[in-house]
Amino acid sequence: MMIARIWHGKTRVEDYEVYTEFLQKTAIPDYSKTVGFIKLSFLRNIKNNEGHFTLITYWENLEVIKNFAGQDFEKAKYYPEDDAFLLEFEETVEHFEVFS
Repeated sequence: MMIARIWHGKTRVEDYEVYTEFLQKTAIPDYSKTVGFIKLSFLRNIKNNEGHFTLITYWENLEVIKNFAGQDFEKAKYYPEDDAFLLEFEETVEHFEVFS
């Protein structure tokens, strides 16, 4: 059964566009090259003067998520560049079975 992995991050509103560019140039290709990756949706909005980003990735199963995220697959994966943008680092992500 396909699995959806959901991550959330937030930036200062001043970094909203720059972080979007970083995600397009670095994160999306990284996800896309992982065997078992199906697709993704990157969502963004500005709320309370902060940039919010929600990433929903779709994977064939939990085993292929481990190939991307490691054995502790519920732990969020971050890039070194995130230190310059993100206001906080949520420790975990959520996983859901996709039934429709």
